[in-house]
Amino acid sequence: MPDSVMQQLWSTSHLDGGNASYVEELYELYLQDPNSVAEEWRSYFQKLPQVNGHAGSDVAHSTVRDHFLHLAKSNRRPQAASGGAVSSEHEKKQIDVLRLIQAFRMRGHQASNLDPLGLWKREEIVDLTLADYDLTDADLDTVFRTGELQIGKDEATLREILDALQVTYCSNFGIEYMHIVDSTQRRWFQQRIESVRGKPQLGADTKRHLLERLTAAEGLEKYLGTKYPGTKRFGVEGGESLIPMLDEIIQRSGSYGTQEVVLGMAHRGRLNVLVNTLGKNPRDLFDEFEGKKKVDMGSGDVKYHQGFSSNVMTSGGEVHLALAFNPSHLEIVSPVVEGSVRARQDRRLDTTGDKVLPISIHGDAAFAGQGVVMETFQMSQTRAYKTGGTIHIVINNQVGFTTSRQDDARSTEYCTDVAKMIQAPIFHVNGDDPEAVLFVTQLAVDYRMQFKRDVVIDMVCYRRRGHNEADEPSGTQPLMYEVITKHPTTRDIYAERLVGEGVLTSDEVQERFEEYRNALDNGDHVVKSLVKEPDTGSFVDWAPYLNHKWTARHDTSFDLKTLQELANKLTDLPDGLVLQRQVGKIIEDRRKMAAGALALNWGFAETMAYATLLHEGHPVRITGQDVGRGTFSHRHAVLHSQNDGRAYVPLRKLSENQPRFDIHDSLLSEEAVLAFEYGYATTTPNALVIWEAQFGDFFNGAQVVVDQFITSGEHKWGRLCGLTMLLPHGYEGQGPEHSSARLERFLQLSAEHNIQVCVPSTPAQVYHMLRRQVIRPLRKPLIALTPKSLLRHKLATSTLEELAEGSFQTVIPEVDAIDPKKVDRVVMCSGKVYYDLLEKRRNEEADNIAIVRIEQLYPFPEDDLAEVLAPYKHLKKVVWCQEEPMNQGAWYCSQHHMRRVLSQHKTKNLYLDYAGREASAAPACGHPSMHAEQQEKLLQDAFTV
Repeated sequence: MPDSVMQQLWSTSHLDGGNASYVEELYELYLQDPNSVAEEWRSYFQKLPQVNGHAGSDVAHSTVRDHFLHLAKSNRRPQAASGGAVSSEHEKKQIDVLRLIQAFRMRGHQASNLDPLGLWKREEIVDLTLADYDLTDADLDTVFRTGELQIGKDEATLREILDALQVTYCSNFGIEYMHIVDSTQRRWFQQRIESVRGKPQLGADTKRHLLERLTAAEGLEKYLGTKYPGTKRFGVEGGESLIPMLDEIIQRSGSYGTQEVVLGMAHRGRLNVLVNTLGKNPRDLFDEFEGKKKVDMGSGDVKYHQGFSSNVMTSGGEVHLALAFNPSHLEIVSPVVEGSVRARQDRRLDTTGDKVLPISIHGDAAFAGQGVVMETFQMSQTRAYKTGGTIHIVINNQVGFTTSRQDDARSTEYCTDVAKMIQAPIFHVNGDDPEAVLFVTQLAVDYRMQFKRDVVIDMVCYRRRGHNEADEPSGTQPLMYEVITKHPTTRDIYAERLVGEGVLTSDEVQERFEEYRNALDNGDHVVKSLVKEPDTGSFVDWAPYLNHKWTARHDTSFDLKTLQELANKLTDLPDGLVLQRQVGKIIEDRRKMAAGALALNWGFAETMAYATLLHEGHPVRITGQDVGRGTFSHRHAVLHSQNDGRAYVPLRKLSENQPRFDIHDSLLSEEAVLAFEYGYATTTPNALVIWEAQFGDFFNGAQVVVDQFITSGEHKWGRLCGLTMLLPHGYEGQGPEHSSARLERFLQLSAEHNIQVCVPSTPAQVYHMLRRQVIRPLRKPLIALTPKSLLRHKLATSTLEELAEGSFQTVIPEVDAIDPKKVDRVVMCSGKVYYDLLEKRRNEEADNIAIVRIEQLYPFPEDDLAEVLAPYKHLKKVVWCQEEPMNQGAWYCSQHHMRRVLSQHKTKNLYLDYAGREASAAPACGHPSMHAEQQEKLLQDAFTV
């Protein structure tokens, strides 16, 4: 019988390890004579796929597991019908003991003591009882083989086996790992956990250090509660074991050679982490409590949203810690952290994730309830977003705001069940047992470092003060808080335990508490491993990007000859790369464009922007759902061979030592992916980082990222970001969903020069816009409304000279040779509608009308617009024309800028008129005929209103 068949049969089933020979024997009998085995077994073997003449390969794990579980529950245990079959009563019980062992591995966590308050009502797990396996107390002193159970001997009495299983899998922590398909990982956990019975021996120094960290956690909360009573701080009281847990993660990962740790967390416990983990000076925190405003902080933000960074020393060297800024949208910081970590790993050429570690700290209700958690998990092993595994910590307060009933909070047993989708191991641990917390933390770090996958620690605890310190939680959870008010703190419980063990005296415990409080009174740093003069060699220098005005001009021209050389390299494809016919035509056209024999289209100009930036030393990263090809087949930055399907990326082949060019089609996510790219861009100022929506309105699924980070991150936190969003936009008569990129939303969020909103209308414009984004040292997010039909429009072309010599124009004046003296009407517009207006004006030979394009709607270029309008001294009408409905697009948010310019024009009393669709609840109509009728009317209005 082939090993692969046998392994598939027993390694994924409930009948694991020691009974492999029993199943193998049955299978061999079946192969010789199917009638020699019981019908139930025969039916099972018959359903296994046939591979190379053998059954049993490529069987779905769930199918095998479910079938064996069914057999385990059945009173009709299959028996071989003839020679060599298991027959003796002892051997039958041997199999039952092996099943019992597997049951504890699978379900022991459900019988663990996880709730420090003792309020959980958990049903008896029948699978963990002897009776469920036809075993009784009379069998307790019978010796059985232990199979793969790691208890130091091959045989033991059932009593010893049962005791070992209960201590290992049903103590103050429980582990879920049997859902992991990889048998190597499962055996790793079995060896690590079973060999020490789930409780390794700790030295006195380790125990004293645990108490010291608990003292710090509790001491800060009590200090703040006394000094600033009733003030919101979202304390970690009830979950103080978080602080020794973080300390262990940092120190242990440092011993592996980790050089940076990036943390993301919402507000619960954040102040405690800032002071007791990252080493923020308590005096600075007290200043924030007292409302002392820092200089040049914009609007600022509440203290429990602030980020911080520092360096600490570990046995493996200095480790840089960074706590990400986070709004109150809880889980949205998780993908931001992943993006920041990936950028740091890329900068360090850390392809395995050894040098930079992400930690995400969650609340139980948010972890179970917010979809971005699932999206972030789904990213964890993908090429574009993997970071070598994240350590997830759930501060499980057992209540979300006021929702505490499990049947209201989620549809799963645990809040962490969502992590099973990526087969992440999950540790559930009682937060009142710091030694158990330490053990699972060490396992989590070791697992992450060895297998480079996500791992989850679910620390079951409680919140002593309610949702915040001004809350009265007994109004909604009276029974829980009746218990909490009488429940001793984690520190008190552990201190009493250590005194009982003789590790410390009661006086020494009190001395440590007083020592910490005195440090707070003195405003001293309370993290002993803090590095006061950190090594700044790996830090990113943001100084060159500070204090720049958006109006400053920067040269985005590029040498024409070098431009052509780069273009030729992009179309010089390797032998054997057979392109699809239409793609081949695109590449051939680009060869002609490079030679100056064909007008440049959008795809060529955009690609050349990336090529020239790479040539000048700037990395480029582009992600989105269709970015390799481009949703509208214009980019083709990734070429696919029609012979063997291999991918070829010309932009990676410009030179031997060029910067990174990363381009990845993303998973079908907007929220997590855009947040990831924001995190990446905030960590890599010298790169062009782009997220492109499949259609412009897809960013709706990531609106929280736009609102909380992209448009306000600098103002709230002083966090610079040069992220570029490419949002396809344009009314083509294809319905309401994919016409509008919701320009009005970005303009409504525009203030204090926080973002750039551009609507480029020519290939040269997108080329210079993208180059300007990196070459100009101003780091502001760029929202670019890009076209669809214009990608191949006969009039939307440029020349090589416009790329080589031009620059981005915030306002494009009239392009036809119209005498300014004849012009009495100016139509201003942005985007695709310009070409409709241009063709109508040319067809009607209306040489009294000038058409002006505003290519940057924010910051609004008032001076540039005034300069363009100045030659028209005989104006009678000025019209703003847009395709969007009146309540959408640029009209409401930009008209005051335009009117301000008109008020300064030499022609007095100019009034700004509107030409566009009527106000509408939907972005566009769904009927092509109605669209055409509306489009014709708005064009006519632009010329006659």
